[in-house]
Amino acid sequence: MENFFERVAKAWPAGRRDLHWHILPAASEADALLASYPETVFSRPGLVRVPSEWLHCTLLHAVGLSADDVDVDALVRDARAHVQQVEPFTLILDRPAIAPVAIEISGWPGTPFTRLVDSITQLTQEQRTAFQPAASRYPHMSIAYTGEGSETINPVDLRAALAGIEEPLSHTVRADHIHLVEQWHDGATIGFVHFLGQRLLMSSNSTVGLGMRILFTRFNGAAPGPWVRRRHWIFVR
Repeated sequence: MENFFERVAKAWPAGRRDLHWHILPAASEADALLASYPETVFSRPGLVRVPSEWLHCTLLHAVGLSADDVDVDALVRDARAHVQQVEPFTLILDRPAIAPVAIEISGWPGTPFTRLVDSITQLTQEQRTAFQPAASRYPHMSIAYTGEGSETINPVDLRAALAGIEEPLSHTVRADHIHLVEQWHDGATIGFVHFLGQRLLMSSNSTVGLGMRILFTRFNGAAPGPWVRRRHWIFVR
């Protein structure tokens, strides 16, 4: 398998903060997605498991576009107005597949997801066109990424380990809100800190390898609930 960080380094170098739009699972949904995977699947050189609190389903990676390059308030305002007209939907995420740089779980239905991707991409381009949009073509979440030593991973052995999981792996994620994030990596690790809500709030941790600064907007104009601190990240329920 290939090293994820080496593969993305040219388009997305370590330390550069690019804007992304994500669907993020609720804490209970994220825990359920990973609950059936034994640690033996991930405990091999070159493979790094994604903790449940860092799971994300990317809608758009705005390659080369940072929060300093765009009127973020205007972008969030336009996106909020748009998603108030979007019907929430539920993603069903099933058995994992081996990608060149990750273990990913794909989901469906694709039609409402793709429609949301297209509209969010267009809204972002209307704010600033001088970036390369890397839009997701299908719903998926990566549950492990490759890193240093990934060339030693035998994909056949990894598929066999995944096939040996006899518990149900199909779970759902409710897509009723989207997140605008400023995301980066350090060339070796993946994780994020984030700030959720109508206004930018600061987390108590800003030192992990892949960072996210998140602005939050909810479908159909629903107001955010009370702030809840989970570990050292801030989440909205």
